Amino acid sequence: MALTWRCRERVLTIGERPLLMGIVNVTPDSFSDGGMYREPSAAVNHALRLVAEGAEIVDIGGESTRPGAVDVDAGEELARVLPVVEGVARRCGAAISIDTSKAEVAARAIEAGAVIVNDVSACTADARMADVVRRSGAGVVLMHMRGTPRTMQAAPRYDDVVDEVCSYLACRMAELEAAGVAREAIVVDPGIGFGKSLDHNLALLRSLRHIGECGRPVAVGVSRKSFLGALTGRGADERLAASLAALCACAAGGAHVLRVHDVRESADALSVLTGMRAGGGGESRWT
Repeated sequence: MALTWRCRERVLTIGERPLLMGIVNVTPDSFSDGGMYREPSAAVNHALRLVAEGAEIVDIGGESTRPGAVDVDAGEELARVLPVVEGVARRCGAAISIDTSKAEVAARAIEAGAVIVNDVSACTADARMADVVRRSGAGVVLMHMRGTPRTMQAAPRYDDVVDEVCSYLACRMAELEAAGVAREAIVVDPGIGFGKSLDHNLALLRSLRHIGECGRPVAVGVSRKSFLGALTGRGADERLAASLAALCACAAGGAHVLRVHDVRESADALSVLTGMRAGGGGESRWT
C-alpha cells in the first residue's frame, strides 16, 4: 500500500520503491565529503547531478552532525545554505529538504524554496521549530538522537533500544500533532549512528517494520556511516559496496526514504531489488 508525505503544496507518493534523498553537505567538516561543496555553485551543481541520477529529494545542510561536531551559529549556517537552496529551487523541481535544527534557518530556507525540514533533534533543539513547520505546512523528518552530535557517541546505553526509540518517536509525533502539525507531514527516522553503538544500529535496522507501525513513513540514513566501517574495516571513502548492501536491506526491511551520498548507484541497486521483488515497475512518483 502506498504512503503519502505532504510537503507544503507537494505530495510525495511512496510505492514499492523507497524515495532517495540525496545528500548535499555545504560544510567544511562533514565526516565523508566535508569541504567538497562549500562553494554555492559547486553545491548547486552537485544537487542537480543527484536529481538527474534519480534523487526525488535533495537534503541541503550547513552544519555537520558527525560525532564530535562543533556547533555553527545561525548566521554562518544561513550564509552556507541559502544560496544553494535558492539556486536549486530556480533550476529544478525536486523537493528540497533543509537539514537543520534551527528554526530561523528552517524558516528562511522554506522562504527560499525548501519544502521539508530534516531535524536531527526531532524539533527539540529549538522550541520555535514546530511552529515553523506548522505555519509553513512543510514536511518534517523527526529523528531520534541520544545527546548532541558533540556528545552522542560517549558510551550510549539503552535497556531496549528498539522500544526506547519507538517510544520517543511516537511521543514526538504526538507532541507535534498537538502543536498543529499535520500527521501527513511527518516522517520518522531512528537515527542510525546518532547515539548508538554497532549493536544498537543493527537492532534498529532489523526492526524498521516495527518502527513503521506508527503509521508514518520511515527514513533511514546508512550511507558511508561508521557502523559499516566497523563491519568491513573500510574507511568512509571505501564504503560504497557496504552502503548499497545496507540500503537494499533497509528497502527490503521497511524503509520508505533513504538518505544517500551515491544516488546513481543507489538507484540502480533499488531498481534491481524492486524488479526482483515485484517483477518490475513500482517506482515512487510525484502526485
